[in-house]
Amino acid sequence: MWCFSQKEETPTWFTIDANPYYGSVILHNQDISHLINAHPSGVILGFNKKNYGLKEWHQEYNYPDTGISFVYQDMKYETLGSNYSLYAHYNFYFFKRNMQFRIGQGLAYNTNPYDKNQNFRNNAYGSHIMSSTLLMLNYHKEQLFKNLGIKAGISIIHYSNANVKAPNTSTNTFAFNAGLVYNLNGNEEIVYIKNPNKEKITQPVKANLVFRGGINESDVVNSGQFPFYILSAYGDKRLSRKSGIQLGAEVFFSNFLKELIRYQSISFPEMDVNPDTDYKRVGMFLGYELYISKLSAIAQLGYYIYYPFDFESKVYNRIGLKYYFGKKLFGAVTLKSHGAAAEAVEFGLGIRL
Repeated sequence: MWCFSQKEETPTWFTIDANPYYGSVILHNQDISHLINAHPSGVILGFNKKNYGLKEWHQEYNYPDTGISFVYQDMKYETLGSNYSLYAHYNFYFFKRNMQFRIGQGLAYNTNPYDKNQNFRNNAYGSHIMSSTLLMLNYHKEQLFKNLGIKAGISIIHYSNANVKAPNTSTNTFAFNAGLVYNLNGNEEIVYIKNPNKEKITQPVKANLVFRGGINESDVVNSGQFPFYILSAYGDKRLSRKSGIQLGAEVFFSNFLKELIRYQSISFPEMDVNPDTDYKRVGMFLGYELYISKLSAIAQLGYYIYYPFDFESKVYNRIGLKYYFGKKLFGAVTLKSHGAAAEAVEFGLGIRL
């Protein structure tokens, strides 16, 4: 039944889930082959708030959950230590809500990162604090027996500090998980609200200005952390309630490249690097934005049109999240990389005119 007419205070539904898992670290880079000698295991805990249509975006995305996940992962190798992670997540549902896809982004704490004297073999984690991404695709069935349900499937857990500090080869764990779901509202049935008269959203082209910044380090261990700054200007066109496209240009002031240019010019004369080479870069990019309420996800593909120093490649990509504080101002947290090689986590503030 797809209706809702009561004016009284609407109820709130919550679930919790616990998912032990067992998996393997994927060999995405030969530099970490010496670290892959065991099967990590741990547990994924989730706290979920059910959304049933009080806001229009709920219906647009088939009534996803919002929530928080906690992950404990024992890497089963003393060099890598253990990871404790906390995420904000969405649960999206498919196939009559029998399949659940969870995507979470958060921070992780590693107990035994790289140390040049005590733990020099750990070239995967260069710092205690890292960013982490959680993906879960599960068969999900709630209230099989009263308020108890089950879930089972696969998970991918990514850990990286995005070159905030070297080394940063990172790890990706592929795991199988199975667990229980408990409905805190007992046997109450959710009535999903459906609005058949959805408002169509289109907008003219809007201009955007963004300032991004942060700190990072080159892959040369102990070369030092340096601030970077990025100025971006782009136009965007919102095509629908969900989608928008972008086209723009930006200039990069990446100070870690100054040190890398100096280092290579002195230590590797065979590379023929001029110490006076300009460290700045200019790029153009195409982007896509997926709108979810005040939050949106962005993906951009760029190409350097000014590239005096050869670092990684001329093609770069950016993924991340934006949050709109109103009609014009927004904040962003994004990851810039060249393929799978992360360069920096960017913190941005922008205006949409």
